[in-house]
Amino acid sequence: MYHLVFPAKYRRKVFSKAVEISLRDICLEIGRRYEIYFVEIGMEADHVHFLVQSVPTYPVYKIVRIIKSITAREIFKIHKEIKKELWGAALWTSGYYANTVGQFASAEVIKKYVANQGREYRKLYSAQLKFDFDF
Repeated sequence: MYHLVFPAKYRRKVFSKAVEISLRDICLEIGRRYEIYFVEIGMEADHVHFLVQSVPTYPVYKIVRIIKSITAREIFKIHKEIKKELWGAALWTSGYYANTVGQFASAEVIKKYVANQGREYRKLYSAQLKFDFDF
């Protein structure tokens, strides 16, 4: 399980209510097509938090690449105005934050951390853990 944070390119505030809905739907479709399960999705105007589970054969960079590439492509298709606001650049910065959830950072601790981010944090989606691991 991973806690991932993707900032928008140039840290621009591009995530409106309409984009929230699109992003949630796109992520849930990614979950159906790939072995990536979204436990929680939340955002502020300039970045997005994901709490995801995946299979051990997917390294974190592959999960990040799948999520970033598909969400960017689909968001730009649906919300063309965002590409203009980013001067035709990518949706996401080239970097990302990733942390594993394990023995000392349980899923509940990470969920609380994600939920307590910033004053404008909006939870878009929340689900139960798919797999229960005993540590």
